[in-house]
Amino acid sequence: MLNEQQRMIQDTARRFAQREILPNLKEYERTGAPPELLLKMGQAGLMGICIDPEWGGAGADFVSYVLAIEEISAADGGIANLMAANNSPVLAALRDHGSPAQKQRFFPPLTSGEMIGCFALTEPHTGSDAAAITTRAERRSERGNNDFVLNGRKQFITAGRRAGVALIVAVTDPSLGKRGISTFLTPTNNPGYKVLAEEAKLGHRSNDTCALAFEDMVVPQDDMLGSEGRGLGIALANLSAGRIAVAAQAVGGARAAHEAALAHAQEREAFGKPIFEHQAVAFRLADMATQIEAARQLYLHAARVHDSGAPSLTAASMAKLFASEMAEKVASDALQTFGGYGYLEDYPVAKILRDVRVYSIYEGTNDIQKLVIARALASD
Repeated sequence: MLNEQQRMIQDTARRFAQREILPNLKEYERTGAPPELLLKMGQAGLMGICIDPEWGGAGADFVSYVLAIEEISAADGGIANLMAANNSPVLAALRDHGSPAQKQRFFPPLTSGEMIGCFALTEPHTGSDAAAITTRAERRSERGNNDFVLNGRKQFITAGRRAGVALIVAVTDPSLGKRGISTFLTPTNNPGYKVLAEEAKLGHRSNDTCALAFEDMVVPQDDMLGSEGRGLGIALANLSAGRIAVAAQAVGGARAAHEAALAHAQEREAFGKPIFEHQAVAFRLADMATQIEAARQLYLHAARVHDSGAPSLTAASMAKLFASEMAEKVASDALQTFGGYGYLEDYPVAKILRDVRVYSIYEGTNDIQKLVIARALASD
């Protein structure tokens, strides 16, 4: 059962999706989500759901957050991903590791939607192996201060162009291996921050996914997030949260596909009756509904474990694995229900199928999720 605050945030997100996103979806797919939409999301309390109201957030629990993610994703996966990147890891890392000065500086614009954050971890040569990054943050003592100079490249960065602040993971001491990695939270208007390309993607066309370069990018010591050498832990601390959010995104997309297919099946006639009255179609829709609900309960369970403070990595991996694979199957079955019309971009399911395909890839591929689950089984 959901509590009053959880239902309120869920309802707020649903109304926002229906009023602000769905009517403009084709435009957002073509031109990207505009800055004013993100401001409206901030005003609705969706850009800092788990952040204390003192800093402009909603002060809600993690369950509330993923419920909201499902609702926004049911309207559009790309916008949900912008919201997710800003909430966690960027704001979550700032909440857990930021100094008072960093919180004062970045919380207000990030929770209001005035600014959005991006997470610069993945590099062209390394995805799942986060410890293998090579972006270098070198301290330049000859400058007479504590500046770092960053050089390196990042790949597949959500909001890389539109972000006003970047959470950057870089190597500060190569000799220390995993303990030589640090994180920086720094504005993107730095002259050394370069957007090399905005990728043309199969789905999530309403957001920008970018290849970045840092070219002699000077970052002050004050922009280091947490202590030096703690970067990998900070970067990976929100892995479980991110994976649970992806599961919620997958459920949202699958739900939208199912709702469209069900409406079509009740209207479309074949052999003198609505196709929903043909058992093959009705059973397919029943299976889809069951799989969606199973995935929802998995992500809600993982979110409650996360809220409790108990380790949630295995539950998160299970939720992401099941939900992402479910979403692709449900979207495909929805397209099948539409028949030839489902293959046309004029109908919603083609776009949904494009959007849900990525959920088995980002925040750790599903092969990685299986590895995590298998290791947990072996340690029991």
